Amino acid sequence: MAKDARGYILVDDALRTSVPGIFALGECNGRGAFTHTAYNDYEIVADNLLSDAGRSVVDRIGCYALFVDPPLARVGMSDDEIRKSGRRALAGRRPMTRVGRAVEKGETSGFMKIAVDADTEEILGATILGVGGDEAIHCVLDAMYARAPYTALQRMMHIHPTVAELLPTLLDELQPLA
Repeated sequence: MAKDARGYILVDDALRTSVPGIFALGECNGRGAFTHTAYNDYEIVADNLLSDAGRSVVDRIGCYALFVDPPLARVGMSDDEIRKSGRRALAGRRPMTRVGRAVEKGETSGFMKIAVDADTEEILGATILGVGGDEAIHCVLDAMYARAPYTALQRMMHIHPTVAELLPTLLDELQPLA
């Protein structure tokens, strides 16, 4: 079975190894060392084997949460990745001291940040370091999977008081990515 220089089992976009009929799922393939990525690997392989679905990891948007205090959640591209891509981007950033739910809970450490493509209006990535960020990030992830322009998320009404309700406000404050 072929491996890369770091010892990960090489797989194609449908998680097939170099051995016919053998797939590599989870952290052994180097495509994400998280429970959610391993489970999604299983879903892709099972769907392809049982339903000939043609699914692949190419369709997957990178995301994770670290359950530290406060939690850190990320989805999509980082600012550095956006800069390297050469895209013209806009970004919004807000400290958790200006998020009502965080203030109400007395947990104001951290920030919220989102970046969008200035030309296509595609959401490129987001980071939330703060209370509730590990849940609120799913609003951004869902919009990204739906390929919705950032304006769709910007115009949504969210329940008050939540961290997610500040996402439209964050999108109202977009400035050129520095």
